Amino acid sequence: MAIYTYFGSMDGLWKALRQEGFTRLAAKLAAVSTTTDPVRDLAALGAAYLANALESPDLYRVMFDAGFELEDADAADEALHFLVRAVERAKTAGRFHGDVDPLDLATQSWTIGHGLASLVTTGPLPPQALAHAVPMLTALFISAGDDPDRCRPSVEHGWGQTPPAAPDTHD
Repeated sequence: MAIYTYFGSMDGLWKALRQEGFTRLAAKLAAVSTTTDPVRDLAALGAAYLANALESPDLYRVMFDAGFELEDADAADEALHFLVRAVERAKTAGRFHGDVDPLDLATQSWTIGHGLASLVTTGPLPPQALAHAVPMLTALFISAGDDPDRCRPSVEHGWGQTPPAAPDTHD
């Protein structure tokens, strides 16, 4: 009963957990260093997203339970905007075509990371499946205009900056 008293209800508890998940994600993404290679940085943000999910898989699942409102919806949006800013930097640096929509490419990048994180944290795929991120992100970024010879090393370097941990079964 103490938990319900503090949070008001089960819905209040769930809402607070979702918010905590996005707060932790924003902190994890903010900790990713910005370098002179924006494609590397974009991949590093994806690796940080995945590491966040694998560190607390139960909290990660709660984050995306849209049946409960967030206290601060801007916190969830901010996670995506880290990616948008990296795409904008890559466009400015000439790594992506000028007509690439930063929000669209950021969303596509997030989809790759979220798909892998969801499938590995819930168990259908083993942790070895995380290795698919590098070729998928490389293909996505090449389709956005990056040079293939430059793209793969950038993605590999960025993905390796925050090596994904094994799933934690205890939150």
